Amino acid sequence: MKLTEMKVNDFIDLLASDAPAPGGGSASALAGAMGVGLSKMVAALTTGKAKYAEHEDTVQEILSKAGALTEKLTAAIDRDTEAFDGVSAVFAMPKGTDEEKAARKEAMQKALKEATLVPYETMELCLQSLKVVKLGVGKTNTSAASDLGVASLNLKSAVQGAWLNVLINLAGIKDEAFVAEYESKGEAILAEALPLADEIYNDILKSL
Repeated sequence: MKLTEMKVNDFIDLLASDAPAPGGGSASALAGAMGVGLSKMVAALTTGKAKYAEHEDTVQEILSKAGALTEKLTAAIDRDTEAFDGVSAVFAMPKGTDEEKAARKEAMQKALKEATLVPYETMELCLQSLKVVKLGVGKTNTSAASDLGVASLNLKSAVQGAWLNVLINLAGIKDEAFVAEYESKGEAILAEALPLADEIYNDILKSL
């Protein structure tokens, strides 16, 4: 059964168990999905209301973009655990001969790269999601303004959590060019996403 098909309490129980996955990567993707999902909810509570008619185009943009991003981040919950399982599977490979050891090392490097790319993509999706949340500030139902603040907090947590998962996998990768590339890209996302999340949160805080 996919993680996304589990009941919430069953998922939390599994997350809290001694099973190594799901872990922080899947939890980060879930936080991101909840964050951008909240922005879609706020837009849904705004669309069609005369009071916000002048912002209807923006509201529709939020509905469209947030819907797609929610789906992608939800899918990342399972993708992250699948990537971790790929790394774990390498440990079961034989290592009795030099050829087997070489094949095992090659498979591990490939698996670690995949386990890096999934949370990195989560970071990208979270940054896109924060930009969508920002669209709604001051242009959506004020009765749900606090939900946009919560959205920003969830997405900030998600992008930072995903970054930790990028880093822990990069630590085992021997390809220096790959490591340098994703360290640089990840830091660039953080440099944009974290101030944006704080800006959204502080704007909402001032409005309440």
